[in-house]
Amino acid sequence: MEEAGLNNIRLFADSVSDLPQEWVERYNITIVPLYIIFNEEVFRDGIDVTTEEIYRRVEENGVLPRTAAPSPDDFAQAFQGAIDAGDSVLFISMSSKVSSTYQNARIAMNDFPEGRITLVDSTHLSASTTMLVIMAARLLEQGKDLETVVAHIESHRDRVDIDILVDRLDYLHKGGRVSSIQNMIGSLLKIRPVLSIKKGLILSEKKYRGKPQKALEGVMQNIVDKIDSIDQNVIVIAQTVAEEAADYMRNYLLEHTSVKEIIMIEGGCTIGSHTGPKTVAISYLRK
Repeated sequence: MEEAGLNNIRLFADSVSDLPQEWVERYNITIVPLYIIFNEEVFRDGIDVTTEEIYRRVEENGVLPRTAAPSPDDFAQAFQGAIDAGDSVLFISMSSKVSSTYQNARIAMNDFPEGRITLVDSTHLSASTTMLVIMAARLLEQGKDLETVVAHIESHRDRVDIDILVDRLDYLHKGGRVSSIQNMIGSLLKIRPVLSIKKGLILSEKKYRGKPQKALEGVMQNIVDKIDSIDQNVIVIAQTVAEEAADYMRNYLLEHTSVKEIIMIEGGCTIGSHTGPKTVAISYLRK
């Protein structure tokens, strides 16, 4: 793809953005992977291991992997190529409230000339980060300057919402998100929480009891009920080995709303390690 419209600005994101490869290639986005750690084995998110492989290992061993941020050296190496090519870097990071990714990128930034690297804390994860990265990519494609793009992202990030429907509580429990008693009661009652991200933090917004389809319908009806307050230009749907549920969400939007573009993404290894399989999420921009 011709890059003249990018104003010699190279866009970077971490692997928690879960950007589809199509968008990575189209906008020449560099992805810096987080790490997935099983005992002594270390894998790069989306490069050395797949989400399906993670779930297979968890089912076999009963132990969740740990996740780790890219090191400052990882970021320095990634940034160096763009700087050597004469480009400036715009890195849109996952939420700094839940990972040291942003902080490590900031440490690496100090190794380069002032002004060549710009960091933005998305305050989001997965689908909601995708929303902001794509927003930035399209503005750069239109020839907008760096200051304009950064200002736009920072002014819009608090208007980005995400509803994350988790199918199983055991991953949240093992990851320290819910207590043992909550996990036991929730599993017995078939409770499925809906999580959101506010000011960079993951919060529990609502709980559905019963079959997965009932919870899914509840999430989508909630979207339709407030659709007049949602920007219907772009909505992002994410899933972790839940393609059928994600397709249902897409078709629901097409039938009940006037959304112009629906971007479908697959939740990567880092997100999948914390939310578990059959998780779906929908991200949108409030007007």
